[in-house]
Amino acid sequence: MHTELEAQRSRSPILKRAIAGLVLVGAVALGIYIIIGVIKAIFWTAVVILAVAAVLWALKTLVW
Repeated sequence: MHTELEAQRSRSPILKRAIAGLVLVGAVALGIYIIIGVIKAIFWTAVVILAVAAVLWALKTLVW
């Protein structure tokens, strides 16, 4: 019985490490997803601002 308990104990830390590794990979993936989302939001905001500025410049050049 003592050997059975030792075998179970030796598997437990490996399982805990595997689960911890999976949690860590998931957290990193989520963080990267959020960072990419923020960068995309900043990029598209800049694109819209530049497009509006370009339209205003074109109207100013043609009309005024």
